[in-house]
Amino acid sequence: MKIVVPIKRVVDPYAKVKPLADGTGLDVAGVKFEINPFDEIAMEEAVRIKERDPSTYTVAVSIGGPECEEQLRKALAIGADEAVLIETTDGLDASVIAAELVAFVQEVAPDIVLMGKQSTDDDSNQVGQMMAAMLGWPQATFACKLTPGVGEVTVDRETDSGEESLRMKTPCVVTTDLRMNQPRYIALPGIIKARSKPLAKRGRGTSASPRVRLTHLAALPPRPPGRKVASVDELLTELKSRGLV
Repeated sequence: MKIVVPIKRVVDPYAKVKPLADGTGLDVAGVKFEINPFDEIAMEEAVRIKERDPSTYTVAVSIGGPECEEQLRKALAIGADEAVLIETTDGLDASVIAAELVAFVQEVAPDIVLMGKQSTDDDSNQVGQMMAAMLGWPQATFACKLTPGVGEVTVDRETDSGEESLRMKTPCVVTTDLRMNQPRYIALPGIIKARSKPLAKRGRGTSASPRVRLTHLAALPPRPPGRKVASVDELLTELKSRGLV
């Protein structure tokens, strides 16, 4: 079985960032970057599948500049067999990322594309679904458990009304939720081994252009101070006065 895991480089989710003064983006000077947490969960799950079935081969892939090598090396340290960087400084949105990943996947021909359900920066939750549509593959989103079989996978996914179990033929696309696993601590031997694993670089495979353009980025206005109310009736009166109920 071959598993492709797309990896995105994002600002550390615990870091505090502010918009640039001109509103064209975020001020990330001195800020730490990490693997998107949902993608790290996907990478961890792919490695766990490999540990149960040594015939499994895992490929981590990222799209961006040379700075993405750091996150791909971390994916290799977690246990990926190979990493590929699709180098570009072009503007990217969900449609471009999906198109590039589809071109890569069609070449590599994996059984499963296993990826985070969304990234913690753009938060769009679109790429997995777009890929499945472009490829014509079955998909399962918000997965909390993945059980590979022969020519198929069983996926338990989280919904608003509880868990749902799906069985799909491979190849397929699966996006992971937070509760699928807890990524491992990377020990020194894993970091050392990652240095000798292959990390290939290549150019873009499509000429897709962004359909979404960032026009302005601004911080939210400060939250007004709260106040205590003496009763439910007073609360309802206050909410009605503000047109909230």
